[in-house]
Amino acid sequence: MVKLIVKPLEDTVRRWVEETPRRSPYYEAYTPAAASRWEANATAAAPVYKAAVTAPDIDRRFAGGIKRVKASKFERKVRAVGVARFGPGITAAREDYSSGVSPYLSELAALDIPPRKPRGDPGNLERVRAIFDSLHKKRLALLAAGGSPSS
Repeated sequence: MVKLIVKPLEDTVRRWVEETPRRSPYYEAYTPAAASRWEANATAAAPVYKAAVTAPDIDRRFAGGIKRVKASKFERKVRAVGVARFGPGITAAREDYSSGVSPYLSELAALDIPPRKPRGDPGNLERVRAIFDSLHKKRLALLAAGGSPSS
């Protein structure tokens, strides 16, 4: 048997932190060009995705992953990265948000709902049901057509 030579953790981490950010020009140059391959490969992987999310112990593994990283990592990453990226991320998502929400706003604008009843009247639930049913049908139709539902 041959023993692997593994660099110390701190050396590996330091190199990753120092070197990886310098690779952003490569990311910018090559990642957009891979979009069509990503789409084809991700679509072809649908059966693998289904098998993964329906595995008998997926709920236990999901919860285990959350417990492993804990809320402290979530909070730390929000403060260290998320806050700075939040605004620019929203700005960059303008077109995506517009195209995603547009079908639903159109659906709501075309919807006729029952008139409002007095406060507490169970008839008001029919208004909610009409909106729910309409939006749910729209979402399913978009998914069936390969559309991009806003979820």
